[in-house]
Amino acid sequence: MQTQSAIFDEIAKLMTEAAGAADGVRREAETAMKSQLQRLVADMDFVPREEFEAVKDMARAAREENEALKARITALEEKVAD
Repeated sequence: MQTQSAIFDEIAKLMTEAAGAADGVRREAETAMKSQLQRLVADMDFVPREEFEAVKDMARAAREENEALKARITALEEKVAD
């Protein structure tokens, strides 16, 4: 009975070590993948969110200004036509 318990203890110990090794490999793979992804994103030259939002606001303001100028031109043309 004692030998069976020792065998099970050894099997449990080996499984624990294998699980620890697998976890280490997983963490190392995750780190490598994150590094590759960060390099890929940096090479793609994406625009930071803050810059995108700033340009979006500028475009909205320019569009509003164009609409206001268009309305003024229409009003002036109507005045000249009268």
